[in-house]
Amino acid sequence: MAFMASIVVNGHGKAIVTETGMQTRVGKIANMIIEDEAPETPIQKRLGQVGKILGIICLAICLIIFVIGLIKNIDPIEMFMTSVGLAVAAIPEGLPAIVTIMLSIGVTKMAKKNSIIRKLPAVETLGSSSVICSDKTGTLTQNKMTVVEVNSKDANFTTELACMCTDCDILYENGNTQVNGEPTEVAIVNQGLSHGKNKNELYMAMPRVNEIPFDSNRKMMTTIHRIGNKYRIITKGAPDVLLEKCQKQINGALGQATILEKAKIQKENEKMAQKALRVIAVGYKDLDFLPQKIDTNTIENNLIFVGLIGMIDPPREGVKEAVKTCKRAGIKTVMITGDHIATAKAIAKELNILNSNDKSITGQELDKIPQKELERNIADYSVFARVTPEHKVRIVKAWQKTGAVVAMTGDGVNDSPALKNADIGIAMGKNGTDVAKNAADMILADDNFVTIVEAVKQGRNIYDNIRKAIHFLIATNIGEIVTIFMGLVLGLKSPLLAIQLLWINLVTDSLPAISLGLEPADKEIMHRKPVDSRKGIFADGLWNKIIVEGIMIGMLTLVAFSLGNKFFGLEVGRTMAFLSMGLLELIHSFNIKSEQSIFKIGILENKFLIGSFILGTIVQISVALIPVLAEIFQLVPLNQTQWLITIIISFLPIPIMELQKKLNEVKFGTSTFIVKKQA
Repeated sequence: MAFMASIVVNGHGKAIVTETGMQTRVGKIANMIIEDEAPETPIQKRLGQVGKILGIICLAICLIIFVIGLIKNIDPIEMFMTSVGLAVAAIPEGLPAIVTIMLSIGVTKMAKKNSIIRKLPAVETLGSSSVICSDKTGTLTQNKMTVVEVNSKDANFTTELACMCTDCDILYENGNTQVNGEPTEVAIVNQGLSHGKNKNELYMAMPRVNEIPFDSNRKMMTTIHRIGNKYRIITKGAPDVLLEKCQKQINGALGQATILEKAKIQKENEKMAQKALRVIAVGYKDLDFLPQKIDTNTIENNLIFVGLIGMIDPPREGVKEAVKTCKRAGIKTVMITGDHIATAKAIAKELNILNSNDKSITGQELDKIPQKELERNIADYSVFARVTPEHKVRIVKAWQKTGAVVAMTGDGVNDSPALKNADIGIAMGKNGTDVAKNAADMILADDNFVTIVEAVKQGRNIYDNIRKAIHFLIATNIGEIVTIFMGLVLGLKSPLLAIQLLWINLVTDSLPAISLGLEPADKEIMHRKPVDSRKGIFADGLWNKIIVEGIMIGMLTLVAFSLGNKFFGLEVGRTMAFLSMGLLELIHSFNIKSEQSIFKIGILENKFLIGSFILGTIVQISVALIPVLAEIFQLVPLNQTQWLITIIISFLPIPIMELQKKLNEVKFGTSTFIVKKQA
């Protein structure tokens, strides 16, 4: 069968169309892509939840504040303006833009390290990945096959026949010999050249007159050559399949054939496969005449088995360490391959993907397992061999049912349904087809598994930074709500006017949040488990921290307002509250950098945060110092005492948060040590 979209590289012939459009094999694969929608990414789900929660809470609080103001006989127009201003200030409307900027910066960094992101949210999704389903050939291994063993009574004859049964071209350029073709066949032809068997010279003596091309169902390829007045049929393919086509075997010198010892050959095949070798069997027969019809039934039978050729595709440099890093980071690496299961298991053991408690399974065995059962037991399997496109989709969906965030690699048209169904599809840039690349969220420019792990690290850092930005934005916005709300409850005049709230929001909601998004990755970022996709963005105590810090900012602002209002008048109080709140929020951004003390990790580590603090401080203070702006914002000049009080209050978040971090360190220090030791 010739599949739609296949490219004919040589030869000629007539074809009968059996199916068209969506009924073709490629059409069915396309239909699988159309029917299965790409799942929402974790960050899309979480930001959607954040938007709903904040929208409802902010509207409710603003309504309550407006009603309280009316009850206390405050001017309705003034309260309406304050409530609207507070609503605008309380909702972090800049968050989508900030997240987009963070993701864009992440994309740029990853592109420099051979990870090309096609869809922005994929950056963060990769950081949340808990399972990476990786193809073996070319991703975990080098895709550079080398013959290391020829198991035969006549190794030279085996090599000669195998070289002739290939589609490789030998080119000579500037004194160098270059073999072009499929990696397995290139390895065979190179083996021939190293043993004096040049394919071009062999073809001159025994010209190729016909062929039966390789077929993934037959798992064999046959070439037909003329030798004088006779014809030589040469077949190479999967040992278990080719043995079924053989009746005898070479035993000693050329021409001597004895009864086929199938069990012994199968045992040798298993031994070679267990050494992580890809094994190819070679057989032949000579005919006086060719049958009128050249096909598998008339040609590929009654063969003489010649020998087994074992070749190795060595693991890529750094892959073993990358798998180890994944394991330490709580990410399970799963190998999915079309190779023989023994070969797959051998490579998987070498890379520490397959451990003593892990299982391996073939596609044929997978067909006998119902999907529900597979979902229950999917975590037991680390190697899937001899799989089809449908198997890959089943594997991805089974993992997703467990709550895992699945990354899937692939390079062929047949991989595209699995790439689209995965939470993040990763296509190969060098050897990948256009269909696979279009279905994927990310493309590996170097086809290397190590690059995926580096991208996971970058993705985790981006998620951490998005969390920091949300932490900062909502904590400071709650501080603004607390200031207005408590001011009304305590019977004070409104500590801040609507225009002042909007200005503070403008100064503190942009640059500091973006700067937090540029924080470098924590050194221990790949020593912890991935974020549970079922958890919200406020999980693990973040919401409690936000509320406490928001109350702290609000109460400190109220202290500044109360002192100014009581001793110097309402306008001075509002000016002190205005300056304090802006500076409080800018200074508090340094507390968000890390769970550790900022003096341990270094205040000057993030130059962007330093720059945003300096710029924000200059802009905030300038509004109070420049008369024209001060008049617009209804601010008044402050004396030295008033400035001193304002500055002292503004810096109080640093010692308060440092004390809190120290207490947490003492409280959880022992358990932290145990976790690290176990890891």
